[in-house]
Amino acid sequence: MRRAAKVDKNQTEIVAALRAAGASVVPLHAVGNGCPDLLVGYGGKNLLIEVKDETGRAVNKGRDLSKALTKDQHKFHFFWQGQLAVVWSAEEALSLL
Repeated sequence: MRRAAKVDKNQTEIVAALRAAGASVVPLHAVGNGCPDLLVGYGGKNLLIEVKDETGRAVNKGRDLSKALTKDQHKFHFFWQGQLAVVWSAEEALSLL
């Protein structure tokens, strides 16, 4: 049985900032199988965003994605053919728009 999806502590802040900037945001964290946390639409384009929190950054020594992503996330990122980003803050998410 699959565990309940973990929502990063900063996801709510990131979603609010993206929406305030005019983006459409659909949380996907419950999908599982390495699917990124957010689907973001802005300016006629779509972007998948994986959210990592500051706790993860501190534990994973400077945003080392080889340590920050789960095995399923690594697999998803490797095979995904579209736009996909990893962010640790609302500022980083907004810079993608």
